[in-house]
Amino acid sequence: MNALARDGLPRGAVPSAFDTEARFYDRLVGANPGYHRHLLLSAQRLDLPFDGNRLRLLDAGCGTGASTAALVSMAPGARITAFDASREMLARARSKTWPEGVEFVHTPVEELAGVEGPFDAILAAYLLRNLADPTGQLRRLRGLLRPGGRIAVHEYSVRDSRRARWVWNAVCAAVIIPLGKVTTGDATLYRHLRRSVAEFDGIGSLTRRLTDAGFTDVHTATVPGWQRDIVHTVVGTAPQENS
Repeated sequence: MNALARDGLPRGAVPSAFDTEARFYDRLVGANPGYHRHLLLSAQRLDLPFDGNRLRLLDAGCGTGASTAALVSMAPGARITAFDASREMLARARSKTWPEGVEFVHTPVEELAGVEGPFDAILAAYLLRNLADPTGQLRRLRGLLRPGGRIAVHEYSVRDSRRARWVWNAVCAAVIIPLGKVTTGDATLYRHLRRSVAEFDGIGSLTRRLTDAGFTDVHTATVPGWQRDIVHTVVGTAPQENS
């Protein structure tokens, strides 16, 4: 086993790793009970108007489009811009059927080339954990929101809970890493997933990140099922005088 496979991925290598695994991604997350339902729950926590007409929404780190579909379900009349740093994941997203008004942009969050606000709300799912400067990129995303707009960060966070850490490591060792290896022939990305979650912020630190990035009314909620206290939604609001 080489050092990369043992220790995980440097952050700069994550988009190319997702490029390699993109063709397997939907199959693997489909085996995760609650994956799509939990994304929908985070989209619901944005508290969007009923049909989303005239809203502009941003899906930050859309992957193959599961989070985009959650936004469409909650606001079918909205204009949605979805971006991702992985070209192949984005190609998978684009290949699906979408209503008029959904567009996909290939760009990392550090550049946001072709992404222009203001947006009424942002969903950022499984994004921050893979960034070198999460707080700085949260500030960048806040700058794309209209005053009073909301962000929902949908992310793993286990450091503040002994039980969550135990469950996460057990499920990774028994299910996620072996399934990734059998499905794709290479478990590197799934070992990275395990390590990156274990090393990422506890929910208290993640909440403070949003406050430090200038969001107000920051609050959190978890999800039901085995991922309770493992997957969280952190919601924040851009101040009325957006700086």
